[in-house]
Amino acid sequence: MYKILEAGKLAGNIYQMVVEAPRVAKHCLPGQFIIVKADEEGERIPLTICDYDREAGTITIVFMPIGASTEKFSKLQAGDSFRDFVGPLGRPSELCEEANLEETKKKKILFVAGGVGTAPIYPQMKWLHEHGVDADVIVGAKTKDLVILEDKFKSVAGNVYVTTDDGSYGRSGMVTKVIEDLVTKEGKTYDHCVAIGPMIMMKFCCLTTKKLGIPTIVSMNPIMVDGTGMCGACRVIVGDEVKFACVDGPEFDGHKIDFDMAMKRQTMYKTEEGRALLKLREGDTHHGGCGNCGGDK
Repeated sequence: MYKILEAGKLAGNIYQMVVEAPRVAKHCLPGQFIIVKADEEGERIPLTICDYDREAGTITIVFMPIGASTEKFSKLQAGDSFRDFVGPLGRPSELCEEANLEETKKKKILFVAGGVGTAPIYPQMKWLHEHGVDADVIVGAKTKDLVILEDKFKSVAGNVYVTTDDGSYGRSGMVTKVIEDLVTKEGKTYDHCVAIGPMIMMKFCCLTTKKLGIPTIVSMNPIMVDGTGMCGACRVIVGDEVKFACVDGPEFDGHKIDFDMAMKRQTMYKTEEGRALLKLREGDTHHGGCGNCGGDK
């Protein structure tokens, strides 16, 4: 069992928990994720790591209830426990590899965070700051009440630009407008961008950065279901290759992803008929693991 040390709301319907998981905390790196189960009968839920403390042996997770299992998570309090807390899984962010640190230090980096996707950006920026790299970040939310982690970003970022869709706080408009304004009106230059948030946000971020000539990495965590590559849910086309977010990612070159196909596939995967059709169309490439696990049944 994995004890919940802290639990509460960050903003609106967004929850944060600090969980005692020393083995995960010892080995995890920014960009990776964990799989959580509330109890023996619970669903496996992949969640990106928001923060970690190796000395305390804790992992911080952030989530928004969208189904029965995450709704059950939201009812848990400090002192309760998770049945399973498995990780770290997935590949770490390439920016947070010490072997690449000297090259990373030469780059001007922009992070773009949207909604709950703000959470997995923080550990990357924290790691970079601890290693002498200060990056800029755009934090986007629908309204002021849904802005999260702003104070944490201010402690690790060079510049923090907050924008809300309705103009109730910070700048007004989508994160894509802020990207364009920074580059075309405010004289900023960036060599690298990392955008994490809802699929539609990442799609339009990539269209914007491609136009501006900024290489961009995105996280396909939103399409993960099983977290092991065997259910086939997170199958995505990157360039001309079939990839699976939970085993090959979750981060990929955003300019090579067919977002329209990924979003359409995500919708189809929610129904039994849709899963059967995808399995028929995709054949042996439907699964990222064994290919015969029956994960879509």
